[in-house]
This record gives sequence, C-alpha cells and structure tokens, in this order.
Amino acid sequence: MADVYPWQTALWQQLAGRTQHAHAYLLHGPAGIGKRALAERLMALLLCKSPVDLQPCGQCKSCHLLAAGSHPDNYVLEPEEADKPIKVDQVRALVHFVVQTAQLGGRKVVLLEPTEAMNLNAANALLKSLEEPSGDTVLLLISHQPSRLLPTIKSRCVQQACPLPSEAMSLQWLSETLPACNEEEIRELLYLAAGSPLAAARLQEQGVREQRALVVDGVKKLHKQQASASQLAEGWKDVPLTLLFDWFCDWAHLTLRYQLTQDEQGLGPADMAKVVQYLAQKASQAKVMAIQEWLLQQRQKVLGKANLNRVLLLEALLVQWASLPGPS
Repeated sequence: MADVYPWQTALWQQLAGRTQHAHAYLLHGPAGIGKRALAERLMALLLCKSPVDLQPCGQCKSCHLLAAGSHPDNYVLEPEEADKPIKVDQVRALVHFVVQTAQLGGRKVVLLEPTEAMNLNAANALLKSLEEPSGDTVLLLISHQPSRLLPTIKSRCVQQACPLPSEAMSLQWLSETLPACNEEEIRELLYLAAGSPLAAARLQEQGVREQRALVVDGVKKLHKQQASASQLAEGWKDVPLTLLFDWFCDWAHLTLRYQLTQDEQGLGPADMAKVVQYLAQKASQAKVMAIQEWLLQQRQKVLGKANLNRVLLLEALLVQWASLPGPS
C-alpha cells in the first residue's frame, strides 16, 4: 500500500482526522500529483478494523484482504481501456454493489477514477447513489478536470482540492526518485510536466527528453531550410501527438508573450529560447495568434481521439510554422 506523498501530509491529516466521514468525496487537481495514492490510502483507512494514529494498521483481516486485491467491500471503477469512457453498464454494476450489505460488517468504499470519463448516461446513473448511498458507503471520486463534471455530481460530494506541490518540494522528490538526472534535467522534466512531479517521473521513463531533443533539432533545421516538413513528419513518428501539440502550443504562447513583454526571463526552457526570441522578432503578432488558435483547435481533436491522418496533420503544422517568420 502506497504512502501518501510528502506534499500531501497536511491534506492527509485533514481528511483522515475527520470524526464523521462524508458519503462522497471529490478529490480534484492536476494529473500527476498523487491523488490516486491519497484515495487508496484513505480507502485502506476507512476499511481498516483497527487504525493506529490515523493510519491503516496493515495487520487486520480487512487490511490483508485489501492488500491481496480481494476485499469484498471495496470497489474500483475505471475505464475498461485507457482513455475510453466509463459506460453506463459499469456504473449500474457499481450501483448494484452500493445497495448490497457490507460482507465484513463495516464500511463499503468505492474508488472511481477519472470521474470525467463517465459519459452522460453513466454520470446520471451514478447520481442516485451519490444522493442516497445505502448503508455505510463512502465514494471516493478522483478528477483531473473537474470543469468537465456535471454540477449535480459536484454538488453531492465534499470537494477536496489537491494542489500542486511547491517547486522546491517537487525538485527534492524528483532528485531522490531520479538519481541519474542532474538538476537541470529535473527542472526541464518538471517544466514539461507542468509542475506535476509524478508526471515528470513518468516522462523520464518514456524517454521524453530524447524525443524533445529530436523535435527541437528538427524545428531548428526547418527554420534553416535544412529539413522539409514531410521529412520531419516522418522522422517524428514515435513521438506522441499529444506531446508534439503541447510543445508547439507552448512555443506559440511563449513567442506571443515575448512579443508583448520583451521579458527575456520568460522564454521558456533553454533548448528553444533562441528560436522563440527569433520568431517573436520576425513574425507578426497576428500570425502567431492565428497559428496558436489553429494549434489549440487541433490539440482538442488529438485529445478527443479524433481519427486524424498523423503525417498530414504534422505536415500542415510544420508548413505553417516554417512560414511564421515570413511576410504577414
């Protein structure tokens, strides 16, 4: 059973120390900050027969069953496949579990992640259980994007914000977790993960710094006319589209910001700072805003798993990007 992360200590004391537990909690905050670990720890505490100092004992029958993944009063609901919706039939099965009597005579605890993956029918099917959960049932809902949830779901839960850890705490945890990386590499990973330390550690596992170096090198060659859009689109076939669009959106944003502020501290990571500055000086603001809008639209399609022709999409992106420094 995972411990809570160092930046969650105060939040854990607050949640675990409640004398009366709500029937539903909504733990929300950015992805990659440990909400799942917090929810699993709380689930273990709520099911434990003899907690010690606001911690599950790890020794009782309930703790042993949970550790073995066979606790009869524990239910975890997730999409059947990564990035797919949670369907109404899955929620109906959950509702059936909620109305049963607890087999070990204590609480029943449900963990649902991510809550925003429920389609509309599934969300509506859950509402009844959120209104009147039967017996001593606690639902732990995890959300990375609470703005996508129905207001009726949010209003029936105790909403608990899980904030990003401070930069200092994230850097310290990452330096202990990734001892092979130096401070500059860790700072770059944390920037690429938008400040989420667990996401930064995952990016390192996925070889993202190498992928980013390949893309940055390609963009520089594109501007020097040493590589064509089609060559690069083919050469980047192993780099996830979500990452590519995140990076290009970031570079467009940084370019626009520098045009407006002339602040050299705000050029982003060193690998693209000179390119950002060059584009800010050579491209018109209208062009940068136009490509930024286009990038955001395409990024939504990528995130929505639209059926896109990857190579054509990247070629379209790179042709526009290459024309940024040209005449308006």
